[in-house]
Amino acid sequence: MRILTLAALLLASAAPSSLPAQTAKVAPILTTPEAKDAWTYARPAEARVTHVDLDLHVDFPTKTIVDVAMLDVLAAKGAKEIVLDTLDLDIEEVSDENRRALPYAIGARDAQLGSPLTIQLNGAKKVRIRYASKPGARALQWLTPEQTLGKKMPYLFSQGQAINNRSWIPTQDSPGIRQTWSAKITVPDGFVAVMSAQKVGPPEGELVPHYQREFRFAMDNPVPPYLIALAVGDLKFKETGPRTGVWAEAGMLDAAAEEFADVEKMIDAAQALYGPYRWGRYDMLVLPPSFPYGGMENPNLTFFTPTIITGDKSNTDVLAHELAHSWSGNLVTNATWADSWLNEGFTTYFENRIMEALYGKERAAIYADLDYAGMVRDVKNAGGEAAPETRLHGDLGGSAGQLDYLKGSTFLRTIEYAVGRARWDAYLRGYFDRHAFQPQTSAGFLADLREHLIKGDTALEAKLQLDRWVFEPGIPSNAVHVKSDTLAKVDAQLAAFNAGGPASAIDTAGWQTQQWKRLLDNLPRQQSAARLAELDAALGLTRSKNAYVQSAWFDLAIANRYDPVIPAVEDYLTRVGRNLLVTPLYRGLVAQGDWGTPIARRIFAKAKPGYHPVTVGAVTRILDPS
Repeated sequence: MRILTLAALLLASAAPSSLPAQTAKVAPILTTPEAKDAWTYARPAEARVTHVDLDLHVDFPTKTIVDVAMLDVLAAKGAKEIVLDTLDLDIEEVSDENRRALPYAIGARDAQLGSPLTIQLNGAKKVRIRYASKPGARALQWLTPEQTLGKKMPYLFSQGQAINNRSWIPTQDSPGIRQTWSAKITVPDGFVAVMSAQKVGPPEGELVPHYQREFRFAMDNPVPPYLIALAVGDLKFKETGPRTGVWAEAGMLDAAAEEFADVEKMIDAAQALYGPYRWGRYDMLVLPPSFPYGGMENPNLTFFTPTIITGDKSNTDVLAHELAHSWSGNLVTNATWADSWLNEGFTTYFENRIMEALYGKERAAIYADLDYAGMVRDVKNAGGEAAPETRLHGDLGGSAGQLDYLKGSTFLRTIEYAVGRARWDAYLRGYFDRHAFQPQTSAGFLADLREHLIKGDTALEAKLQLDRWVFEPGIPSNAVHVKSDTLAKVDAQLAAFNAGGPASAIDTAGWQTQQWKRLLDNLPRQQSAARLAELDAALGLTRSKNAYVQSAWFDLAIANRYDPVIPAVEDYLTRVGRNLLVTPLYRGLVAQGDWGTPIARRIFAKAKPGYHPVTVGAVTRILDPS
């Protein structure tokens, strides 16, 4: 892979001043055609950001962040300007580090990409930008006290992936342009600020004038910009081990710490598989219900939805997944979002290996079996085996549904079965070492695989069907399907019910989320009202405390226009904001036309203020696809 040489040549002179020179790193960028990121305005081969230093002031009344960003710039010889990504930022001043004004221009706005900010460098190696975010910044959600668990204080959190951070940080917002960063964040006294970096200074921050409290953070590993994250609120902390702990509102803290009690064992298992954990601490933040994802792998501080806290640790696969991103995604990152499977497919495979190490082969087989079924379903829903959207290497955002996760992990498992686990694990450990803190493309991964694993073995090359997996649609013929005995027993009960058996005969004793999902996701989509009522009465589906079970049940009920569940659906959609759980319900309602669309619009009007902008956008596109 051809790598830009100026980064190596100027490494010493480019060390950011806000970090010790001996720890500062400049990550390479990739310059081959497939590494060009269509979701950024940046031209990193000419001039790139290597470090971002932020001076943040959080203003809850105006729902804005006022900031001064100092960017370290690495420019090629003769480069006159640098291009940054912005989205609706109020730019007040651009200058060099000595406060000499630098000419700049803000280009036309694209709804998704935002606007390019082009700055004339005039020889500057640092660029200082004074600006403010807008109240509706796409990365930020501002919660009122009523929207939090404690009901006393407002709350702020960010979600950067994929290209949202340009709405509060003017930088080159591309996963292939890795940057170190540091931050000082000032919040009202009484609030706690946390960020996805190592904390510098006292954990409680420092009291500063005007009843403010200041917290400092530093990330001295180069990371893709989408991993810069923050949260501010009434937060408490509880240790879960010497390297780990949980941040949450007080009312959620003990339950979260109990649910995540195995995290230290997970780190040990992950390191035994694929090498050292290179980020220092691994802390976790449980967010309010409006967080749009199951988890977000922000380094040093992974974000989690409260929906995974069910009291039985049945959803700790989400914890294993986000931890695994510390290697696949954070350590080695897709250079563009067209190759997002390099993050998510690798991580889903790695997650499964962590779960096997801790909980045994059958537990891992449950997840692998479900993933295979999900892959088949996603391919079908995308239009079948020939649908272009089912390629792993995709167009601006990857493959359909969760195929980045499911087809990607199945691909890696297929290689494991073909070459043997010991050989495969040795390769993966070397892969993470060779490409640590660097971007990667599908072509780059396949080249590395051929060089370090296949080594000219033409029979193995033909057996693996590498290019077929990555660049062609559908599911290759060599795909490995791991089957679970536990799920086979669920399938037997499902078959008995489908044959006319009573719902009361379904034995759910000891079931965890995965068994419930297997049953509910595979029930025939057409059911009579009487049969639905029987299921609900026997299994207690509407009143379940498990958010996954409720979502799957409501999806089935909506498909049959089952009116008795609509009040519970409305309650659910106004208190849960996780995309994976709520968007299928809106999609199902809209699919029911005149019956469901008015219900969807009415509920969304009520629920929208509590949703993250990401979820608002997703539901809006479902309701108004044009």
